[in-house]
Amino acid sequence: MNLEYFIAKRLHGATSYKSSASTTIIKIAIIAIAIGMITMLIAIATGLGLQKKIREKVAAFSGDMLVSNFDGNNSEETVNPVPLYQDFYPDFEAVPEVTHVQAVATRAGIIRTATDFEGVLVKGLGADYDWDRIDDYLIEGRFPVLTGDLNTEMIISSYLANRLGFTLGDKVIVYFIDDNSDRPRPLRLDIVGIYESGYQEFDKAYLMADIRHIQRINRWKDYEVGAFEVFIDDFDKVEEVNNYVYKNSGSFLRSITVIQRNHNIFEWVKLFDFNIALIIAIMIIVAGINMIVALLVLILERTRMIGILKALGSSDYSVRKIFIYNAMYLIGMGLFWGNLIGLGLVFAQQYFGIITLNPETYYVKVAPVYINLGHILLLNVSVFVLCLLMLLIPSYIITKISPVKSIRFE
Repeated sequence: MNLEYFIAKRLHGATSYKSSASTTIIKIAIIAIAIGMITMLIAIATGLGLQKKIREKVAAFSGDMLVSNFDGNNSEETVNPVPLYQDFYPDFEAVPEVTHVQAVATRAGIIRTATDFEGVLVKGLGADYDWDRIDDYLIEGRFPVLTGDLNTEMIISSYLANRLGFTLGDKVIVYFIDDNSDRPRPLRLDIVGIYESGYQEFDKAYLMADIRHIQRINRWKDYEVGAFEVFIDDFDKVEEVNNYVYKNSGSFLRSITVIQRNHNIFEWVKLFDFNIALIIAIMIIVAGINMIVALLVLILERTRMIGILKALGSSDYSVRKIFIYNAMYLIGMGLFWGNLIGLGLVFAQQYFGIITLNPETYYVKVAPVYINLGHILLLNVSVFVLCLLMLLIPSYIITKISPVKSIRFE
């Protein structure tokens, strides 16, 4: 243990402070770092958690990317069919990042009851549909059976069920406009399940049934579908992988990402990154300022000690190290308590869902959190280093202290 470290250790001992005022300022500095750390941990965990949850939810119901015809139609309804027999279906071997491909089709219709009516989109699904991706959102009943003989089973959102007064087991008649007839074509479906995604754009419009109903209503062949939903292993690479998917999908097909299809949602989600960065910057500045004040108070109270050390032959650099070591200790104390309390609150939210949100605004009912050890370590190191760098300038005051004057300093 060197001399500077030993003296620094004595500085933050119980008897090292001359006045209650300096003790209070130092405690405030530690509390400021702790509060800043708590705020940053919560901001990062909830911000990234909300981003991740929204992306997962939107992609679960619409795929990471959609491969369809160049039909010039930007609506959700399928216009021109795509042959089911494609080189990339059912296994997209040309793009290893693709984990699953499923065929879908959509058709706009109207549900009419005795007192109300509602425009809906019937999403047709095949036997290849991956129900595991939306399993967490099924709140009643079960998923429809899509294998074997064609049946009338379907699932509907809780939003539509509540709005139209439907419950599990009810029969629903959906009317479709037929361009070749003056009368709409009815389709009777039975509710076997009710889902609630919290993704209002989907819940307000979609009900899901067998794709063969859409093929029959559209007068398609049994090998024709509306589009292909493609899922990949890493959402962060969706733009890059989409280029490969497009190149390997055939010259008559296009591929668009879920980000392009839901531009407004993902632009809003991107704002979280700015908010997180702003909070981190403000908290680091506040913590740094408090540490600067605490360090200046320590230097002021230890002016005589500084003069004695210089008179005994200590260099300015050695004396500065004493106070830097002490500042490192104070920063470490603040980080310790900040991590302890901050991570405690984050884990409490993860397991108990204390904070709830309005799903119409945030697409989720409970504020999600995302805990990443790498992010936590990087944040701690960054805060420690930046606060320490901010203290180098005020510690330079030590070099201006004269041994003769400081020894007589009261």
